[in-house]
Amino acid sequence: MAILVNLDVMLAKRKMSVTELSEKVDITMANISILKNGKAKAIRFSTLNKICEVLECQPGDLLVYEETSE
Repeated sequence: MAILVNLDVMLAKRKMSVTELSEKVDITMANISILKNGKAKAIRFSTLNKICEVLECQPGDLLVYEETSE
């Protein structure tokens, strides 16, 4: 099982750069990159809340559960 982060999709839909999101959410470019590239092990609800606020989306627009064979 895997939780996929579709941050790159939402950024493209909103025509927003990673730099702009980083500034508006007030988290580092490195942390945005970790989220965007699917390397994150966790995300704080406060961070998820701020990203959703800035991108005007729902958590389900960013996070997707995908079943994988183990």
